[in-house]
Amino acid sequence: MEIKKWIKSLDDTEALAKVITENLFPGFILGLTGDLGSGKTTFTKYLAKHMGIQDNLNSPTFTILKIYNNSLDLYHMDVYRLENIGYDYELDDYIYGNGVSVIEWYEYIDSMLPEDKLEINIKVLGEFKRQLVIKGKGRYEQIVKDIDNRYGN
Repeated sequence: MEIKKWIKSLDDTEALAKVITENLFPGFILGLTGDLGSGKTTFTKYLAKHMGIQDNLNSPTFTILKIYNNSLDLYHMDVYRLENIGYDYELDDYIYGNGVSVIEWYEYIDSMLPEDKLEINIKVLGEFKRQLVIKGKGRYEQIVKDIDNRYGN
């Protein structure tokens, strides 16, 4: 299932993150893609906030993976540098683990990801305006329906 939504402010970003947070489960996989500066890490900060994570979240661009422990752990990955070599980093221990995996630039390791996942493609339309294409397969289809019903842009 695929829908399009728009973000016009940081409040919109947070509202979307909150809806998704309410649908999380152990082993949740969220792939984010979009140009540099499109808001992938900002979105993840809001997701972490609504998960109850109080740590200062920043991009794992140079470390590839940052782990934030909570009742449901958050595995924040930036795999921009790993095009087709993700297996060398044993990320599958986290991707197939019991936490929530948020993977920026997920398309670079898509071959090691399950088909069932939530995908958000962010396209920059202006300083604050973004177009989102949100896709879900398998059990994530219901989450896309929930986003479509509850996130109003």
